[in-house]
Amino acid sequence: MRVVILENAEAVAEFAALQFIHQVSGKPDSVLGLATGSTPLGTYGKLIKAHREGRISFRRVCTFNLDEYLGLSPDHSQSYHRFMRESLFDHIDISSGNTHVPRGDVNDIEKEIEEYERAIEAAGGIDLQLLGIGTDGHIAFNEPGSSLASRTRVKTLTRRTREDNARFFGSLDEVPKMALTMGIGTILESRSILLLACGEGKADAIQKTVEGPITSLVPGSALQLHSRVTIAVDIKAASKLSQLEYYADCERNRTELGKV
Repeated sequence: MRVVILENAEAVAEFAALQFIHQVSGKPDSVLGLATGSTPLGTYGKLIKAHREGRISFRRVCTFNLDEYLGLSPDHSQSYHRFMRESLFDHIDISSGNTHVPRGDVNDIEKEIEEYERAIEAAGGIDLQLLGIGTDGHIAFNEPGSSLASRTRVKTLTRRTREDNARFFGSLDEVPKMALTMGIGTILESRSILLLACGEGKADAIQKTVEGPITSLVPGSALQLHSRVTIAVDIKAASKLSQLEYYADCERNRTELGKV
């Protein structure tokens, strides 16, 4: 697990965008796994800027999002379909047919789940998966207690998650109680994973994810099982890590070797 500690959220976003630019430059038809929420917004802004400058094209790229609230239509103001259109897709040269966000408003949710998993497989699997992390250590909407082998499915959201997300809605009562989400097992099949976290509120989750035992009570800790994971955090989110000096040494040595 590579741990990259950066000065602030701006630096985290810049670092993340460079990872995507490097991925797509090397493989123009990359399959990218995308996330929503406040954490990736800076990264998406950097990617839009890079696209406008001609540094990256998404013309051949295919994307899969992690999750969607159950019951929200794609045009709902807080749906992740709309979030992705407004935050990224409408500003780059990606084909709408190459973007995939699970539908939370379908009648046959089991069919949607099966088709989403099949679509990822048909695309050849995800090359680079972007993740955020909840204050309780959840990744996507895999709440504490989620099976580490889980696939795409419906999950009930904890009150803590709903409270954390209430700022995007008018009130806690308006936050959906369930969501459709990629499972931890699905995420771990990605060829590489990039997790971003900023702010003191994520410090406990990052420490447990990176240095704690692998446990379903901290879903992010399952990333320790993957061979190509990068955790990019700002100083505040890294504040509770016990091996800060070692992680810094690893990055200095990586720079000397000329690795991205």
